[in-house]
Amino acid sequence: MTKVTITDKPSRPVNKKMRLKESGGLAAGLMLAPSLFFLCVCSIYPFIWIFRYVCYNYNGFKATYTGLRNFQRMLADAKFWGSVGTTFEYAALKLIFIIPLALIMAVLLNQKLKGSSFFRGVYFMPTVISSSISGMIFTFIFATGNGILNGILMKLGFISASSPIGWLTDAGVVMAAVTIMSVWGGFGNYMLYFVTGMTSISEDVYESSRIDGANAVQTFFRITLPMLAPVLKVVLMLAITGAFKDYEAIMVLTNGGPGNRTNVMFLYIYNLIFSAEAGSQAQIGYGALLSVMAAVIVGAVTIVYNLVARRLDDVM
Repeated sequence: MTKVTITDKPSRPVNKKMRLKESGGLAAGLMLAPSLFFLCVCSIYPFIWIFRYVCYNYNGFKATYTGLRNFQRMLADAKFWGSVGTTFEYAALKLIFIIPLALIMAVLLNQKLKGSSFFRGVYFMPTVISSSISGMIFTFIFATGNGILNGILMKLGFISASSPIGWLTDAGVVMAAVTIMSVWGGFGNYMLYFVTGMTSISEDVYESSRIDGANAVQTFFRITLPMLAPVLKVVLMLAITGAFKDYEAIMVLTNGGPGNRTNVMFLYIYNLIFSAEAGSQAQIGYGALLSVMAAVIVGAVTIVYNLVARRLDDVM
């Protein structure tokens, strides 16, 4: 008697569209489409457009091919490289003050105290104010003759009416004024990042440290700070890139003066492209090349930071 082997009926091939629909890929693609569209239109295309003119003398109307002349000019442009050095100085000063201040305020406001939510909103408020408005506010604060800060210092007896501090006109103190403005405008945002990170730390950990007899300082350095390390890495990354790209408020407050003391690189590029420093014509071609160089500098700083952070993670 012959055995009959019964085989399963071959299954129908799964339709790719059905599989995509079942996995939710279609819905995810539709939700990502607007963001991808604006990313391409507002970020990728302008960056590609900049590359078109790095070898041209372009004033917005007529483009003339100049070969490597823009590159030669960039290498010999002492004002641009001076603005790069000013940017590094400004970024270092901002980071030195803004990160510790944001962290300290986050620790204080994370305590279950009355009115902490109100102060969180107050400290966050400067971050939603336009940079140009912030510059105008601090113009009144730092004015030499009738400025608010000099008026307070005169009443307290620290300075005399005959010798007010030229916060915006003295090259020796203008960087301090710019740093104060930038810290005021940005630390509330980073403070909220730290507060959010602290809320994810379990109260049981703090309770155990109190039982073991740890004081507030030991608790901060042994528990809070190590457990905030992932958030701290992100905040530092945002602060570094943000500091290197700052220029709007500085433009309103000092416009790079006095004597180019606060002329950061993106402000220098802005003035070139929009003809404030170029006489009668805008220098869009040369400004495009400097924009690419500025992006390379910021990217290099970011890569170095990531390498250092990764090595610190391996050590710790």
